[in-house]
Amino acid sequence: MPASEEELSNWKGLSRCRRGTNRMAGGVIVPSDGPAADHGGSLTLSVFMTCLVAASGGLIFGYDIGISGGVSEMEPFLRRFFPRVLERMASARGNEYCLYDSQTLTAFTSSLYVAGLLASLVASRVTRAMGRQAVMLMGGALFFAGGAVTGAAVNIAMLVVGRMLLGFGVGFTNQAAPLFLAEMAPPRWRGSLTAGYQFFLALGVLIANLVNYATAHASWGWRVSLGLAGASAVAIFVGALFLTDTPSSLVMRGRADGARAALLRVRGPDADVEAELRDIAKAVEAARRGEDGAFRRMATRREYRPHLVLAVAVPMFFQLTGVIVLAFFAPLVFRTVGFGSRAALMGAVVLGAVNLGSLVLSTFVIDRYGRKVLFMAGGVQMVVCQVAIAWIMGAKIGKGGEAAMAHPYAVAVLVFTCLHTAGFGWSWGPLGWVIPSEIFPVDIRSAGQAMNVSIGLCLTFVQTQSFLAMLCRFKYATFAYYAAWVAVMTVFIALFLPETKGIPLESMGTIWVKHWYWKRFVHDGKQSNVALT
Repeated sequence: MPASEEELSNWKGLSRCRRGTNRMAGGVIVPSDGPAADHGGSLTLSVFMTCLVAASGGLIFGYDIGISGGVSEMEPFLRRFFPRVLERMASARGNEYCLYDSQTLTAFTSSLYVAGLLASLVASRVTRAMGRQAVMLMGGALFFAGGAVTGAAVNIAMLVVGRMLLGFGVGFTNQAAPLFLAEMAPPRWRGSLTAGYQFFLALGVLIANLVNYATAHASWGWRVSLGLAGASAVAIFVGALFLTDTPSSLVMRGRADGARAALLRVRGPDADVEAELRDIAKAVEAARRGEDGAFRRMATRREYRPHLVLAVAVPMFFQLTGVIVLAFFAPLVFRTVGFGSRAALMGAVVLGAVNLGSLVLSTFVIDRYGRKVLFMAGGVQMVVCQVAIAWIMGAKIGKGGEAAMAHPYAVAVLVFTCLHTAGFGWSWGPLGWVIPSEIFPVDIRSAGQAMNVSIGLCLTFVQTQSFLAMLCRFKYATFAYYAAWVAVMTVFIALFLPETKGIPLESMGTIWVKHWYWKRFVHDGKQSNVALT
């Protein structure tokens, strides 16, 4: 039932009376004094199950990441669709770094992310207009259709169409699920619950690697691997049917009673639901005043400068850790360092299991020690491991890739790759989704998440399309390149990311006014008091 004008007016009046709260131009809400509000929500079974279902949206993205590299190595698949790749692989045997250097082969993987990028460009408006739940349903349905088409493909045209449908599903789901999690989770558990998206993504990678390992030697194995994408899509679609939308989304669409009911269900009896609902209504009412042009405001208004910088930097750095391309092409990298086909696929399984285990660890510490501590520790771990991988490959395969690597050194590469993945799994892995989902004010939240997803998918396309060519030309220095980027991003996080642990979304403006650098762009309410009207 839509909220009445009187009800919204009462919320607005009560919001004015809350001590020390002021609104800046553009909808950035910051308290001028006093701590951020905590409405006392507990971790109820309802909120846990709701977030569990929403986080399972990561399954479809993870499954595609894990399945692509293994399928790209299966001879029956290559023989049917990419016979020239087998010929090129045979002619490259003199250079271990160039075994799989083929733009045609990498295009099979990267084409999905072009479609995902296109979907993410419109997903912001669709999410705002239809709600988070509806967009998750759309993403699941599109991914199911894509899995069915690719699994039944008889020519390259069907593969391309199927990959495009998969990409549309990924684009919509990546937009809606992290927002759903951040808006539903109580502040003190928001990090752990939002990290669930990356947990399911890692679970999808592991499941895909196991499927690849089980079906690698069957002539129809690639069909099973690609077609089973539909199973994860069914799980997400059916689960989303039982979700209610987030309170923020419901208030934005004029459904105040539905928002109150959702809060009562997920926050528990001890929470101050009315106070939280007033805060949400206040933030949404501020957002409505500048409802159109969210991207333009974020790009041009000074008070949104920190949000703009982090909307670009976080997904860019997330991709430049090198973990995503390793997840895609782990079997091919392990073949490069001397593992056989089955051993390379098992190495990818081990890598997926390590990633999943490290993500489980992160859920226990992310809301205890904060975001920045995990970023710092994980960054140092990744730099050390990538430098070690570069040194071993340079010393044992050689600059020209003409030498075969001895088995003990190949195992050492696997170990350091696992340690590197573990460092990512309990730092950038979950936090790359947590931070963008929680730092944006409500009036640019969908736009900010859309920018995060779009940049991530664009860079995923660029990296998957270029990684094998880069390995062929840069050789072992490829891993030194990623190590340098991890060092840069670790310094950036130390200097420019405020700690967001335990801050309610509606009070997130407090972190910018206290930061040594961003406070020059975002002033507190005492200095820039623009009253709600």
